[in-house]
Amino acid sequence: MIAPDATIGFVGTGVMGRSMAGHLMDAGYRLRVNNRTRLKAEPLLERGAVWCETVADVAEGASAVITMVGYPVDVEQVYLGSGGLVECAAPGTVLIDMTTSSPVLATRVHAAAASAGVRAVDAPVSGGDVGARDARLTIMVGGDADAFAHVEPLLRVMGPNVVLQGGPGAGQHTKMSNQLAIAGCMLGVCEALAYAEGAGLDPALVLSSIGAGSAGSWSLANYAPRMLSGDFAPGFYVKHFIKDMRIALDSARELGIDLPGLEVLLALYERLAERGGAEKGTQALYLLYKEHAAGL
Repeated sequence: MIAPDATIGFVGTGVMGRSMAGHLMDAGYRLRVNNRTRLKAEPLLERGAVWCETVADVAEGASAVITMVGYPVDVEQVYLGSGGLVECAAPGTVLIDMTTSSPVLATRVHAAAASAGVRAVDAPVSGGDVGARDARLTIMVGGDADAFAHVEPLLRVMGPNVVLQGGPGAGQHTKMSNQLAIAGCMLGVCEALAYAEGAGLDPALVLSSIGAGSAGSWSLANYAPRMLSGDFAPGFYVKHFIKDMRIALDSARELGIDLPGLEVLLALYERLAERGGAEKGTQALYLLYKEHAAGL
C-alpha cells in the first residue's frame, strides 16, 4: 500500500486533472507535476507541488505516477516514447493512466511496464469536471489485482466508486460502455427538447414532468437546463467526446460488434465540430437542433 505521505507524480493538470491532483494534496500526498502548459499547473504549484520539466522528472522518487492527458497518441508518447514513464520509472513504481484511451494501448503499456519491472493499470474516470472537483468520480480499473490493491486507497481520494473490472484494458473497455450509454442519453435529451419546442411547449415545464418519471436521467437533469439556458461551456469537450466515440467504434469493430447508433451520433458531433463546436461542452449538440429549427 502506498504511504499516506508518499510522493505522487501527476502528468496532465487540465480541466479535470488539476482538481484530481488537488484532492491528492488535500489528502497529504506530495506532488510532482508536469503539464504541456505550466500556467494550468500554477494553482497546484502555489500550494507546494513541485514543477517538473519532463515526465521523467515527474517519476523521480514517486511511488506512483498518474496521467490524465488528452489522446491515445499522448498516452503512447508519455508511457512508451523516449524518456517516457516506462523507461524512466524506478522498479516497483505503479503507473496509473486515467485518460480515456484505447484498450489495446492499455494492454501494450501494461506489458511494456511489466518487462521494465514496473506495474501499470488503466483507470479511466467518469463524472466530468463536476465529479473531479467534488471528488465524486467513478473510476474503472483494469490491471493486476495486486497492483490494484496497492493503489486503491490513492484512487479513492478522487472518487468513491472504484472497481477493478478485470485485467489490462478492462478499465478502458468499461469506459467505452460508459461513453456509449452517455452518447445515447445525450441524443435523447436533445431530441426530447427539440420535439417539445417544435410542439409549442415550454421545454422547462416539460422537464419538470418527464424528469420525475421513467425518462429521468443524470443527463436530463444536468445537461437539459444548460442547453435551455445557452450554457455550452465545457465540462467535457466535444473534441474529447469525438475521440472517445472513435475509440469505441474501433474497439467494437475489433470485437465484431455493430454499433449503428454510435455511428449516427459520431457523425452529428463531427458536424458540430466542423461548425466551430470542438471546444464547447458535449451539451452543445443541442445547437445543431436549434440551427435546424431556425432553418439554417
